[in-house]
Amino acid sequence: METLTIHTPFIQLNQALKLLGWVESGAMANEVIDQGLVVVNEVQEYRRRNKLYPGMVIVFEGQTAVIAAE
Repeated sequence: METLTIHTPFIQLNQALKLLGWVESGAMANEVIDQGLVVVNEVQEYRRRNKLYPGMVIVFEGQTAVIAAE
């Protein structure tokens, strides 16, 4: 499991996917979210700009990451 440390109160889902290096671009992040390939806290997520807060867990293509505060 990876950890994505943020320095703000939240991060948007599409930004998180890009920062984790799971997608090559913001457009690709939006596409995989639109296709329902991303799971947040065990729920399939379709909102590109869903706000992720510390403690939330993202799963994509067998990879898992948790959001952590600085």
